[in-house]
Amino acid sequence: MLMMTGRIRALAHVAAALATALLPIPVSAPAAAAPAGVDDRPGHARTRAAMERAVRDGAPGVLVTVVDGKNRWTGTAGVADRDTKRPPRSADHFRVGSITKTFTATLVLQLEAEGRLSIDDTVETWLPGLVRGNGHDGRRITVRQLLNHTSGVYNYLNDPALHQIGPVWLQHLHETWTPGELLAVAMSKPPAAAPGARFVYSNTNYLLAALIVERITGNSYEHELHRRIIAPLRLRETSAPGTRELLPQPSGRAYSTAQIQAPLPGVDVTEFDASPLRASGELISTADDLNRFYGALLAGRLLPRAQLREMTRTVSAGTDNHGLGLSRMTTSCGIELWGQRGGGYGFEALTISTRDARHRMTVYFNTDHLAPEGASAREVTDAEFCPRS
Repeated sequence: MLMMTGRIRALAHVAAALATALLPIPVSAPAAAAPAGVDDRPGHARTRAAMERAVRDGAPGVLVTVVDGKNRWTGTAGVADRDTKRPPRSADHFRVGSITKTFTATLVLQLEAEGRLSIDDTVETWLPGLVRGNGHDGRRITVRQLLNHTSGVYNYLNDPALHQIGPVWLQHLHETWTPGELLAVAMSKPPAAAPGARFVYSNTNYLLAALIVERITGNSYEHELHRRIIAPLRLRETSAPGTRELLPQPSGRAYSTAQIQAPLPGVDVTEFDASPLRASGELISTADDLNRFYGALLAGRLLPRAQLREMTRTVSAGTDNHGLGLSRMTTSCGIELWGQRGGGYGFEALTISTRDARHRMTVYFNTDHLAPEGASAREVTDAEFCPRS
């Protein structure tokens, strides 16, 4: 096992911020007009109103793109960049956080469909001796439990030594971490629960899932992600950045208050090394690419029926129910939706869809102030999907 001394203290500042999410900024600007060629019929007035409320509540900017049948609509509010004052654009790239987990789970389930593993295999089968120490035992944990967060494996981002939110955290945004180092942090602490006992969210689960993909295929996680999902679906604006800190263009800025205890309007934290997140949260994408991915997934284009059924078999997780890299959410009016939330340094993102994939929406806020309860995302979701009176 790799030794983690001063580096654990350094990851502290990175980890705590990743464990929490979402924030506000006082920039009140009207919702921008939809780009040419985009459906902008009045049916989205309630969605626009919810976006504008989020800006009044402190989000610098909001981007929403909706696909409803053959119609596509994009709305924006506020600003993507506080300095230039330019509004968000439908083509903007942004970090997606834990939405990455749906991509990773899809890779694992594709391997099962090919007969190369079973999600009921133990972790020990594929990563012998790797999940050991302080009560962790890969012989008692299944791949399924990794994907639905019931493994009990300690979340390396919750390490108390890493839980130091404050301005000093900004000094550690550019440090690179290897999977081995991150796993060493997790194994240095006792499990959060017994395997299978209950839902306990842990980014370590998806770190291990990516290592299993690599063990079975002999290729990097990033290679398989591109070969199996990004290239076939032509997700040309989606990438796994590794240690690359700059966002592709066009893109706006991301502002943090909650994660560094800064006052509004927050600190620009757009560029950072996402290596601590990797398969649990590193992806960069666009609203159109995310809508395309979830549409293909839920329509059965990426997984056979049996694996998609397993992906949508959920366990209770409080407000939402979690499947395998996919969450089932319910609107205030009782409509069932499927998708995933993602939050982190200076952003919150959500992609959500009806089960038939006909009606899909991606929402992006360039702040982490709103993240803890996700109230603004829920309001936008209710506005878009609940019947209009």
